[in-house]
Amino acid sequence: MILQTKATNGLDRPDNNLLRRLNAGDFALIAPHLVPDEAEASELLYNPGDDVDTVHFPCGPSLASYLVANEDGRDVETILVGREGAVGGIVSLGYLPAFTRITVKFGGPFGRLPVGKLDAAKTTSVSLRNVFARYADCLLAQMFQSTACNAIHSIEQRTAKWIIAAMERTNGDNIVPLTHEQLATLLGVGRSYVSRVIQTFKAEGVLETRRGSILVRNPEALQRRACLCNETVKNHFEEVLRGVYPTEGTGK
Repeated sequence: MILQTKATNGLDRPDNNLLRRLNAGDFALIAPHLVPDEAEASELLYNPGDDVDTVHFPCGPSLASYLVANEDGRDVETILVGREGAVGGIVSLGYLPAFTRITVKFGGPFGRLPVGKLDAAKTTSVSLRNVFARYADCLLAQMFQSTACNAIHSIEQRTAKWIIAAMERTNGDNIVPLTHEQLATLLGVGRSYVSRVIQTFKAEGVLETRRGSILVRNPEALQRRACLCNETVKNHFEEVLRGVYPTEGTGK
C-alpha cells in the first residue's frame, strides 16, 4: 500500500514529491494507471539491456539506485533516487534498453506506471511534459555531479555526502539503513576503506553503527565533513523544480 496524502481534488496521491508537484488535471491523467506496490531491498528493477516499460516512483522512505557494472565484476552506484523522483523511462521515451542496473536500495512503497501511459499523458498535456522534462534535467545534473565528485573528493567527504543524501530521502531520520558493504558500493571502493572512515567518525562522536544501519549523532559535524556536491544538486532542483527535493527533518 502506497503512503498516501489527500489531494485537494479528492484524489489520493502517493507520498512522492514529483507526483505531488503535478497539477490536479495532470495527475488525473495518470492516476487511473498508477499501481501501488511494495518493494523489497535489493529488488531488481532493470538490468542493462532490459526494455524500459515501467516508471517506478519511490514513496516515503523508499530508495532506488543506479549501478554501473565494471569489467572487474563490481557494480558502482552512481546516484540515489527517492521520493523526489522516479526511475525508468524518464530521460528517454521508454521502451529503449536500460543502460544501467537499477535496484531498490531501501525497500518500501512504490508507485508503478506503464511508460506508454505516461507518454500518452505527456502528449495530451504540455504542463505534464514540462514537469518530467525538468525532472530529467535534474536527474542528469545529479549524474554529472556524481561523476565530478568521484573524481575530486576524498572518501571521507563522499562517505559523509552519501549518508546525508540517504538521511534526506528517508524522512530526515537519523537512523540510516546503510551497511559498510552498501557504502562501499556507493563509493566504489573496498569495504576496508569505508570501515576506516566510519571508525574515525565514531571516534569523533559523529555517528554510531548498529546492525545493518548507521545512527547519526551529530548531523552538523557530518555536514562539515561532506563535500558540497549534495548541496549543489539540491540547489539545482530548487531552481528547476522548486519544492520537489526532500527537505531534511520535514518529511517533505
